[in-house]
Amino acid sequence: MPRPIYDKTGFNKTEDEMPKQKTHKGTKKRFRLTANGKAKHRRVGTSHLATHLSQKQTRNLRGTGTVVESAAKKIRRALAGNSY
Repeated sequence: MPRPIYDKTGFNKTEDEMPKQKTHKGTKKRFRLTANGKAKHRRVGTSHLATHLSQKQTRNLRGTGTVVESAAKKIRRALAGNSY
């Protein structure tokens, strides 16, 4: 039977346990995963200083966009399976 050990935080662990992968909180706030594993994000340029944009540009920035697949892999790893 593995003997209990204590890490720096004082939590009781066993010797054969791997540490858990933590969710990156900044990524969790900015991205959301779809059912197919794509990463959705809010479009840039929508929060402020939008008065200099044309109405067509503002209209096309509504809603969410998807991330390129190469970046989506990094996002999935950072979220560690914990999307909203």
